[in-house]
Amino acid sequence: MSTHYETPAMDIHAILESLPHRYPFLLVDRVLSVDAGKSIVALKNVTINEPFFPGHYPHHPVIPGVLIIEAMAQVAALLTFQTMPANPDEKSVYYFAGIDGARFKRPVTPGDQLIIKVELLRSMRGVFKFKAIAEVDGKLAAQAELMCTVKTVA
Repeated sequence: MSTHYETPAMDIHAILESLPHRYPFLLVDRVLSVDAGKSIVALKNVTINEPFFPGHYPHHPVIPGVLIIEAMAQVAALLTFQTMPANPDEKSVYYFAGIDGARFKRPVTPGDQLIIKVELLRSMRGVFKFKAIAEVDGKLAAQAELMCTVKTVA
């Protein structure tokens, strides 16, 4: 019996090279596809072992909506870093500049696989605007427009 595994556009090692986030705040497990300067598709496997589930909520665990937005921003950062001519380093920090139209359509629970799709709408003077959606089983879980920027820190 032969099993075929598709090679991801970015595995966890490449993600760790691009993002400064680490457990428990790294919310991207794999990038499935990326079209630099245009769009990216990534996934987050949601497990009962997530550190927020014991408190949100013990009787019915649900991933907090703000963490879905954070996962979208991390995926947007990966697209930004695939688009920019320079690689991120310890002097680069990726910040939110705005969040518009955030909507949550269904709860995301342990066992779900969150598929995050981000499209670059525009970039101007170091500010990037994205359309982001998160789906579970092909159904919309959350959506938002994100504005982010990369700053150099001392």
